[in-house]
Amino acid sequence: MTRKPIPARRESKQGGSAAKVSLNRALSKLGQCSRKQAELLIAEGRVRVAGKVARDPALRIDLDRDRVTVDGERVVAERKVYLMLNKPRGLVATRDDPQGRGTVYDCLADLDLPFVSPVGRLDKASEGLLLMTNDTRWANGLLDPASHVAKTYHVQIASAPNEAMLERFRAGAIVDGELLTASSIELLRSGGRTAWLEIVLDEGRNRQIRRLLGAFDIEVLRLVRVAIGALQLGDLAKGKARHLTAEELAMLAA
Repeated sequence: MTRKPIPARRESKQGGSAAKVSLNRALSKLGQCSRKQAELLIAEGRVRVAGKVARDPALRIDLDRDRVTVDGERVVAERKVYLMLNKPRGLVATRDDPQGRGTVYDCLADLDLPFVSPVGRLDKASEGLLLMTNDTRWANGLLDPASHVAKTYHVQIASAPNEAMLERFRAGAIVDGELLTASSIELLRSGGRTAWLEIVLDEGRNRQIRRLLGAFDIEVLRLVRVAIGALQLGDLAKGKARHLTAEELAMLAA
């Protein structure tokens, strides 16, 4: 299947960038905070646009021309950061969790970083490769279904499937009215009452693998994302993060 390149920044007919976004999104794109945190800052009257207090988070502003300040300090674009994290099981991929659970940001506490967000998600029980960035355009390009960026998972299940069962998995299943399928499902190894599968997805639906296998009464014991496109998790230690190299960024854009 031919993959579409990650879209580049669009240019307007006048030659400028198509940069008008809502104020809360602008604060996120500039690396100031999350959209939710931006809405709180705006509600508290701490955000000004062109010198005037802005109370509407949906206010459209031009990132290239409008002066935005928070508590009197001008908000400027942070350096672009692209990280890969080996997410441990048991952490949620959110900045602040109302239930007080550990988050992926705990793994970044010792790093000097601007505000970054996960690219896509891994649920609490899942682990492995998670990308994080403050470049929302780049992230949206990776997440765009039209890009067909493959994601590879190693999945331990509480069963030792034969080839007939694997064929049933590959045919997919209708769950809650939607057809769930995978690009490929292969047996890596099996022993006793468990087995490891390699499952490749080129779309991202909520808990897709767990729901697909659950349709066949197959329990998922572990789910580890090991690759996104040609980018491999490799030997990055669990709970550790590192910056992507220029070569890795080029691979993801291919």
